[in-house]
Amino acid sequence: MPDQSNGPVKERITDKLERGLAPSVLKVIDESRHHAGHAGHHPGGESHFRVEVVSAAFVGKSRLERHRLVNSLLAEELAGGVHALAVSAKTPEEAA
Repeated sequence: MPDQSNGPVKERITDKLERGLAPSVLKVIDESRHHAGHAGHHPGGESHFRVEVVSAAFVGKSRLERHRLVNSLLAEELAGGVHALAVSAKTPEEAA
């Protein structure tokens, strides 16, 4: 089961994606505990995240463009302590 706690990195990720994408659905899941002993893992967590986002901002964009958009919004986190980010990015129509 993923960690549902709200650490500072998770809160920053959530805030940036909400402001940048105005999503209808946003789930930010800290999966760090599943990666203990792997590269980039931090004992306190907040190193491996899964993001599930549904936004009209993705309409007309390829999967690669959607991921680039998410990554650009989270550039600071990805350059810092976030080691891995799994992204599911859908339009509202795809999510329905």
